Amino acid sequence: MPAACVIGLQWGDEAKGKLVDLLAPEHDCVVRYQGGANAGHTVVSGDQVYKLHHVPSGILHPSVMNLITPGVVIEPSTLLKELTGLEARGVNPRKNLQISERAHLVMPWHLLEDQLLNGLVVQGENIGTTLRGIGPCYRDKVGRTFAVRMTDLLQDDLPARLGTIVAAKQTMLAGMGGKELADQLSSDKVIELAAGWAEQLGPLVGDTTNYLLDQLDAGKRLLMEGAQGSLLDIDHGTYPFVTSSNASGVGISGGSGVPAKWIKRVIGVTKAYSTRVGGGPFPTELTCETGQKIREIGREYGTTTGRPRRCGWFDAVAVRYTARLSGVDAISLMMMDVLGHFEKLHVCVAYDIDGQRVDRFPCSASALRRAKPIYETMEGWKADVTGARHLGELPSQALRYIERISQLIGVPVKIVSVGPDRRQTIFADKDKLLSLVD
Repeated sequence: MPAACVIGLQWGDEAKGKLVDLLAPEHDCVVRYQGGANAGHTVVSGDQVYKLHHVPSGILHPSVMNLITPGVVIEPSTLLKELTGLEARGVNPRKNLQISERAHLVMPWHLLEDQLLNGLVVQGENIGTTLRGIGPCYRDKVGRTFAVRMTDLLQDDLPARLGTIVAAKQTMLAGMGGKELADQLSSDKVIELAAGWAEQLGPLVGDTTNYLLDQLDAGKRLLMEGAQGSLLDIDHGTYPFVTSSNASGVGISGGSGVPAKWIKRVIGVTKAYSTRVGGGPFPTELTCETGQKIREIGREYGTTTGRPRRCGWFDAVAVRYTARLSGVDAISLMMMDVLGHFEKLHVCVAYDIDGQRVDRFPCSASALRRAKPIYETMEGWKADVTGARHLGELPSQALRYIERISQLIGVPVKIVSVGPDRRQTIFADKDKLLSLVD
């Protein structure tokens, strides 16, 4: 099967990195195709924990090529810090990493713009940006005038172009009330930064689009790695409380350059409960002691920012929507060990919006904010499942929970995670990874 994809079905942080790391050895390439350094993928191997932001989660496997494709926006200093950190731990990412020449760069002015705009309130709430300059970069990308791509780092006319852009951005920031921020921009410093980026990252830059198409023609297997989660999709998520790229399955082809006909398997990743970071409606959010208990047991703090995640019960209405949107074939249910601490579990099967039962995920953030979850209560298993390696080793209550989630989403649960380590993963069909993509 030419290409498989791992997609987050909630608001991100679903533990996609663990699954990509597990599946990577069965593929020739791992492809990161959207988002920026606001994504945080955690991979655990034994007592080693790797926190990745730009670099694809297949980087720990030397035989697997890792590609950052045109749909990603790259903050070069962050990427270099990540590469240096991996090298310090004995990983050599420069041997199996290629960066698209078409990928756009998060520039210093984007960070300042993000800082300036972060205080704005939208629909009565702050969006909750990570302040990584992602939104402003994507805005310049589609605006075309002030965009800088990886290929531009290698062009002789870049210093002159950067000088022009810095002057324009200084005027824009000052006009938006950010005179002090505008004064922080210096064309000389930006040009010096860019020269360093070109020297250190230039050898990794290439034409990932044609590389991937050649790989497909040669019969190689690709694994596409989604970032963030489908409910944060710029077009199909809880707008405006979303990210700035297509984080659902609809973004695979546009971000990577791989035609849809090659995507033969989509694995949807979801936690056994729900979390969200930043602003926006969250129907099943628990602001009580139970929510805090889930947060502490699940270590629900952002990989990128360290911010505490908002926690709540599983929302089957939302996940059914994103599973259909992304064309999911199989579900990977993560963090089942966390729920082993509760006597009763609740699953949202519908919403009550203004007195009406609603079974479909609404477009309007305002309507979603008014949604009251309609819960189905299930028995918890009150047991430690972190040592389980086969479905038969799970308590009957846990098996019923898995089955009910599958029924509500309409997609079979093929993978169950009972802990952060690679070994704490149960495959429903076979004890081999290829069962997911054959």
